[in-house]
Amino acid sequence: MSASVPLGQAEGIAERTGTEPGGRPGGAHLRRLAASPTLRVAGRRLLIAIPVLWGVTLLTFLVENALPGDAATALLGANATPAEIRAESIKLHLNEPILVRYWDWLWAALHGNLGNSLYSGQPVATIVGQRLPVTIDLVIYALVITLVISVPLAVLCARRPGGIIDRVIMALCMAGLSVAPIVLALLLLQVFSGYLHNLLPALASGSGNDPRDLTMPALTLALPLAAFYIRFLRADLIEQMSEDYTVTALAKGLSRWRVLTRHALRNSFIGLLTVVGLNLATLIGVTVIAESIFGLGGVGNELLQAIQHRDVPLLEGIVLVFAGFVVIVNLVTDLLYGVLDPRIRHGRSRS
Repeated sequence: MSASVPLGQAEGIAERTGTEPGGRPGGAHLRRLAASPTLRVAGRRLLIAIPVLWGVTLLTFLVENALPGDAATALLGANATPAEIRAESIKLHLNEPILVRYWDWLWAALHGNLGNSLYSGQPVATIVGQRLPVTIDLVIYALVITLVISVPLAVLCARRPGGIIDRVIMALCMAGLSVAPIVLALLLLQVFSGYLHNLLPALASGSGNDPRDLTMPALTLALPLAAFYIRFLRADLIEQMSEDYTVTALAKGLSRWRVLTRHALRNSFIGLLTVVGLNLATLIGVTVIAESIFGLGGVGNELLQAIQHRDVPLLEGIVLVFAGFVVIVNLVTDLLYGVLDPRIRHGRSRS
């Protein structure tokens, strides 16, 4: 005879062992996993990403085809005869309706085929795979420089607002925000490759794996962004120092520096994280300028060439990768909110 187990005790055993009362293993774990607020947020963001990526590729395709000229003319040059251009257009399927061409590209992309470059004939996935690591290294390098500069300087400004250090840093920030990236790149070239006798190379000597090749392009991206982050984080820290929890900590005898770095800075990181996620698209856009000026073989340089040659498959592939990268970073940003502020995580769980 088998002893019977009360229902409440069976449910307790199932909860501890991860089995359902009927004996099926893993049922409780699967239910807890499905109820995870983190997975729900990730699922919603990924579902939203589908129409976003589709809209970006469709808009890019329509804008590219609305520009004067076509890929056949760009490939054959100005000396090509109308018959040659017409034959090349038929070869590239440019004589077909625009929506038909877009559907053909989209259907192939959904099956993992981004097509071949019209200019070089190489697979788009191969070109992007070779160039993308350089651009990712540049973006990460620039972001690290930005945070290393902006966070300490913002804390120094917020320690004594209106002081000499605060005024000097704010003046430098205004100068950094006023300079266009292309002008800043030329100034950095003049300083590091001219006055300092090639301390940093003016042009990348290889594939961009050397940190010295990435330093000036990264500074071109980082300095204006650091100026903006300093102003933003300084204002948020000053506001945090007037909140009740910081005033209470100061009243208990904690030093202003300790309250600023241990309490106010942690809460200000939530706003900074939002700004970093939103500015990522701008940062990727500026990489096109930096890579073209300093001769880096990244995706941004390929994007310019794709626009110049009217290379629609390559352009669509690069735009799709950039858009996917932005979507992933925004997803990570949303998930990091719960790490920085547990109240957000618990609020999602209750909802």
